[in-house]
Amino acid sequence: MSETDWIYLNGEFLPASEARISPFDRGFLFAQSVYEVTSVYAGKLIDLEPHMERLDRSLSGVEIAAPDIDLAAIQKELVARNQLQEGLVYVQVTAGEHGPRDFYGPETLTPSIFMFASHRKLIGDVARDGLTAISQEDTRWKRRDYKTTQLVSQSLAYRAARRAGATTAILHEDGMITEAASANLWIVTRDGDLVTRQLSSALLPGITRARVQALLGNIDVHERAFSLDELRAAREAFTSSTGAMIAPLLAMDGHLIGDGVPGPITRKVQAAYYAFIGADLGAIDWL
Repeated sequence: MSETDWIYLNGEFLPASEARISPFDRGFLFAQSVYEVTSVYAGKLIDLEPHMERLDRSLSGVEIAAPDIDLAAIQKELVARNQLQEGLVYVQVTAGEHGPRDFYGPETLTPSIFMFASHRKLIGDVARDGLTAISQEDTRWKRRDYKTTQLVSQSLAYRAARRAGATTAILHEDGMITEAASANLWIVTRDGDLVTRQLSSALLPGITRARVQALLGNIDVHERAFSLDELRAAREAFTSSTGAMIAPLLAMDGHLIGDGVPGPITRKVQAAYYAFIGADLGAIDWL
């Protein structure tokens, strides 16, 4: 992933090398900060409106005032300035800098706003070849439905996975899966049911997850909790996220899921999502 040259910081478009954020910012001191990331394909921001709606919900949840600016317009300008055709745009909003370190701070927290973009291939090797994972106890805070920058648990999970020779981690509580380290998780059971966990404070309400459900209107999606054992016994599994879109999950803890190759339901979901974003399915020779 390659960061682009132009960023946005508190009212200004700047070269990335000139950006400065106060070390007394509450995002740095207390992790009182939320973010969104929206994919860009063929120069178009994908599902921007629901991403901004989720950002507003996260801001409210951590008591940061919503920025009184047109975030959508700024993101479109970042795409244009950076000539971004395929990749990601990040919006990070912190509780701002308010003088001496104080847990409470002022009654109204004025935000600091940072946006940047990254060139990244969204339909690539991971989509074609799939992921492997380790299982990991979910140690995150209890409001995972807010998209905050409290990401140390996820970072450590990815580091553990990498050291184990895997790609990602599947997070669980007492053997019941919450989600992957940075994605929602889906399985196809032995009976052929498509299952993903129901929304709650235990997991992030994924924008890609919601889009997949809308695109598969003629397929029943069972929303319920499922266990590590059910994942091991599944015919197929895949993750959904903004960055990796739809990624087949082939193995966990060295145990193959199904035949250990991307399955037909996963490929059908990929095809539906790629068509939605405007990809040329005929040019994807492995689909």
